Amino acid sequence: MDDQVAPLLERIDARERELVGDAAQIRAQMDELTVRLRELDEEIESLAVTRKTLLAFPPATPEPAEEPPVMPAHPAYQQILDVFADAAGPMRARDLCQALDLPLKPKNIESTRHKLKRLVSLGVLAETEPGLFIQRRP
Repeated sequence: MDDQVAPLLERIDARERELVGDAAQIRAQMDELTVRLRELDEEIESLAVTRKTLLAFPPATPEPAEEPPVMPAHPAYQQILDVFADAAGPMRARDLCQALDLPLKPKNIESTRHKLKRLVSLGVLAETEPGLFIQRRP
């Protein structure tokens, strides 16, 4: 071999080794990117399936509005509410008996207290402290 050609061949060999190494590095990066691309495609597909599934559900129906309490049919309850509508503040069962012109006997007071407690349970009245009742405002 010629003395002039040998250094050129060595340079070509070195450059070739360098390019082979660079190509191997780029191939490894391509493999990594291919794996990452496949993962991204799978996630995109999963999101598309989730969207399709969610859109297939029927629309949600709103919760039914809370119905107003059903008042007992006895006329005494309406009389009690009429007194509370005109009342300036909270009332006790005894005060209510006086306003309704009922005799202040224990049975009348207890019966009235029972009716007041029933109206509290229906959400029409509130018991601000034991035995003291007030009308709830809507």
